[in-house]
Amino acid sequence: MSTQTAPATHRPTGLQGLRRRVLYVTLYELIAIVAATAALAWLTGQGPGHSGVVAVAASAIAVVWNLVFNWAFERWEARQPVRGRSTARRIAHAIGFEGGLVFTLVPLFAWWFKVSLWQAFVMDLGLIAFFLCYTFVFNWGFDRIFGLPASAQAGPSGVQATTKATPQTVIQ
Repeated sequence: MSTQTAPATHRPTGLQGLRRRVLYVTLYELIAIVAATAALAWLTGQGPGHSGVVAVAASAIAVVWNLVFNWAFERWEARQPVRGRSTARRIAHAIGFEGGLVFTLVPLFAWWFKVSLWQAFVMDLGLIAFFLCYTFVFNWGFDRIFGLPASAQAGPSGVQATTKATPQTVIQ
């Protein structure tokens, strides 16, 4: 009688899938709405009620963009030979995410606050700087608390995750 063992399968650790995405988006956007409301009220001189409405609208846009961007980013990430999230990869993620939002939020701010696109862009620069830092720190903290997504974990081939960038793997 021979005993056969099933091949080892890779099971990602930490929070994964839809539950991970829903928790991520919910926490990220709740903090973002509070921060954006305060910042927009300060930048425009309008009350938090007026600024809060556009912050919620911006959040709704950001939620959709977040789902699309992170889906695409994780598909790209899963095909990379080096797993993990280096500082360079996190910076690329933050710039890509925030850069995509500029194309929708600047026209929204111009319309809502009745200013030119240029004025809205200049107003958005402060928010962009804040959200670049916020996105980077939030993603790092979220991954530390809930673990890396499966796309960044070592796969069945044993390729190990890395958090340190090397010259060959700066954005890999």
